[in-house]
Amino acid sequence: MTQTSEFAVELRDVVKTFKTPEGTLLNAVDHVNMQIKHGEFFSMLGSSGCGKTTSLRMMAGFEWPTEGDVYIEGNAQGHTPPFQRPVNTVFQSYALFQHMTIYQNIAFGLEMERAPADEVKTRVGRLLDMVQLNGMERRYPKQLSGGQQQRVALARALVKMPNVLLLDEPLGALDLKLRKEMQLELKAIQQKVGITFVYVTHDQEEALTMSDRIAVMSKGKVMQVGIPVEIYERPQSRFVADFIGESNFFEGIVQSVEQDRATVLVPSLKAEVTGLNTGQVGVGQKAIISIRPEKIRISEQPALKTNFFNGTVKTTTYIGSDTHVYVDMGGGVTLKVWEQNKISSLDPRAYYVQGQKVCLNLFPENTLILAES
Repeated sequence: MTQTSEFAVELRDVVKTFKTPEGTLLNAVDHVNMQIKHGEFFSMLGSSGCGKTTSLRMMAGFEWPTEGDVYIEGNAQGHTPPFQRPVNTVFQSYALFQHMTIYQNIAFGLEMERAPADEVKTRVGRLLDMVQLNGMERRYPKQLSGGQQQRVALARALVKMPNVLLLDEPLGALDLKLRKEMQLELKAIQQKVGITFVYVTHDQEEALTMSDRIAVMSKGKVMQVGIPVEIYERPQSRFVADFIGESNFFEGIVQSVEQDRATVLVPSLKAEVTGLNTGQVGVGQKAIISIRPEKIRISEQPALKTNFFNGTVKTTTYIGSDTHVYVDMGGGVTLKVWEQNKISSLDPRAYYVQGQKVCLNLFPENTLILAES
């Protein structure tokens, strides 16, 4: 496939404005810049109304930008209709033709282009093999499971070998177990065909599982773009830290900065906390401290000389792989700690219990100091 641009898809200062029922104007996408590389699995992640689906629809041509433009393979799309763009879209609803067989569904786009019969047969056969539906080509959609129907929708979109495949929450209608299986299958298929996948989801774990890079969106803006480990381990704002996974937050004033670390006075803890200065804060600035529940070490005695705090177990929740421990730190402050269950035991003494005195150790390398947003 000839690459005519540095990026497969690019949004340049794109704005999409809608008129609300009340008559006001709303920027559903608000000056978004985004560069999606060739052959990568790129996800747009955010809650409902964040602008991710509208961004995808502008890539597909179902919506047109109010300002800015969408570029595909370096070409400005402007008001180019969907069927003239080198992209294809897979929807959550599958949108299969119920009166056609699986073979006919997959072959439909090629037949509309009057592709030779031999070529249609070869390409449909290759896709049936890829999505593991060989032997089912004579069935109708209603005779397939939800996961199988999703594979047909994927095969139908891929058979024309678009430069870019757009996927709008395609696994949303599946049950949890099948959804997790399809996540791995989808990633494997993307790596096999080697084309660019742009994926919309509100599911954090789904985005982390499949993506090469993730754009976290909120209120029409891109909050952060990065590889999954960057998004999770080095969030650039409280919003991203709070949206991806779970975190404990404290507010305070920066007391000192030394190399890559900062020390923050936290009034709610009546103490100072030292962590990584990822927000590039300065002395005297307000700052947010973020630490993941699984990054806190819980013990009966301090494991550190500083950054340790005494508390009382408020409640615990056993969830199998982990026990969620909620620790009362006094002053109305409760910290969440996820303790991995490394030992298989029925002995209640192996687990923390309500009222138990514990020490929480906040290792500086796991504690992030963010600028107040």
